[in-house]
Amino acid sequence: MTLIETDPPLAEPVTLAELKAHLRIDAGDEDSLLEGLIRVARAHLEAVTGVALMGQGFRLALDDWPRGGVIQLMRTPVQTIDAILVYDAQGEPQNLSLSDMLLDATARPARLVVKQRPRPGQPINGIEIEFTAGFATANEIPPELRRAVLLHAAYLYEFRGAVTPDMQPAAIPAGYDRLIAPWLRRAL
Repeated sequence: MTLIETDPPLAEPVTLAELKAHLRIDAGDEDSLLEGLIRVARAHLEAVTGVALMGQGFRLALDDWPRGGVIQLMRTPVQTIDAILVYDAQGEPQNLSLSDMLLDATARPARLVVKQRPRPGQPINGIEIEFTAGFATANEIPPELRRAVLLHAAYLYEFRGAVTPDMQPAAIPAGYDRLIAPWLRRAL
């Protein structure tokens, strides 16, 4: 099972102006750095929670259909299932009908059941599910998740000289874990 981001979000959950107000910065000479820190903080939060904060495209590649028939999409909330492709032995895709599925878009992770499941002809990544996940606007994002992004980006800014940008996120601010705890993925 491989999850690939195909379309990045068009906006971030926290604006540059919100981060600058939080940090009490008036000048614009570090705007590109601050925007990068917002992206890092969002990506980290999405990785640990499985929640797509802003609308973005994904492709989930599977070797075969799961035994129970329920496919976990690894991101939530799912807005749409855009395509389900099953590849034959020659590598040609067969587009499955989207009317033959059942989607639980808000489960964490989101779940999908496809009624007609033809066997893939190739042994690796024979099934691809393309979908769009994330909240439609920043206002729909739970406030604790927006706050976590804001706190994390501010923390990264405060310690920007201690760690190079390519090593971020190097640390998590105090209280961050409590903000995101209800949204963490749990595994046995």
